[in-house]
Amino acid sequence: MTSVTSMPSVTPVTSVTPSARWSRDRSAVLAALLAPPAVAALLIPFRSGTLPGADAALVLVVVVVAVAANGYRVAGVICAVSSALWFDFFLTQPYERFAISSRDNIETTVLLLVVGVLVTELACWGRRLRRVVVSGGAQVAGVEATAELIASGGGRDAVLDQVGRQLSELLALRGCRFERDAATEDHPPVLQPDGTLRWGAALWDVESLGLPDDEVALPARFQGRPFGRFMLLPTPRTAPSVAARRVSVVLADMVGAMFAAQGSEGGDSGR
Repeated sequence: MTSVTSMPSVTPVTSVTPSARWSRDRSAVLAALLAPPAVAALLIPFRSGTLPGADAALVLVVVVVAVAANGYRVAGVICAVSSALWFDFFLTQPYERFAISSRDNIETTVLLLVVGVLVTELACWGRRLRRVVVSGGAQVAGVEATAELIASGGGRDAVLDQVGRQLSELLALRGCRFERDAATEDHPPVLQPDGTLRWGAALWDVESLGLPDDEVALPARFQGRPFGRFMLLPTPRTAPSVAARRVSVVLADMVGAMFAAQGSEGGDSGR
């Protein structure tokens, strides 16, 4: 008889939900459209000489920086273009026309646009780096927590439950369960140690296609020997990073090492 330990589905936990990110990015686009003309209009009383064109452009650069700090490239670029256009319209002669008569103002407008785009790229890079650092720290913490639980003599059920929850978060799964003995006739796609996904003789392109809608097997191995497998039920169209998939393999192999240390043998029934 096949022994199966089941675990409940776990809702993935993320620092920012997709709906919250969409709301934040949409707000950034609105700010990119509305803030530059509003600020440029406020500077109209000072354009006659109190505030040189270069200084007015710097004020608009601050607006671009504020919008681009969100890290959303579309909003940052829109804000940079909008700032350049409204700087031309309100703050360069001839006023209230999209035309520039001074070469210096032309150069200032172009620089405003270029600086705005560069600031946006830097903000996007910072956002990606921040996401990688936060995600990497959480992954390392998860591996350490599992190692501590195994080292402290935590029971199999506790370890399996913890690893199942970590896998669900790492891979954004709809469900996860552990099978002590796998049916030999069952050939689902298998997550490999290098983070790739092999389905029969072919490799599945996770980056382009996301994980399959059907269950994916993640073997719990020790020294190449299987001691069971986690059956992962992915959320459709999700594509976890290679790093997340590799950490998942490490967690599963820690379970394999636990079974090996406790004297279990892969393929035994009901033990």
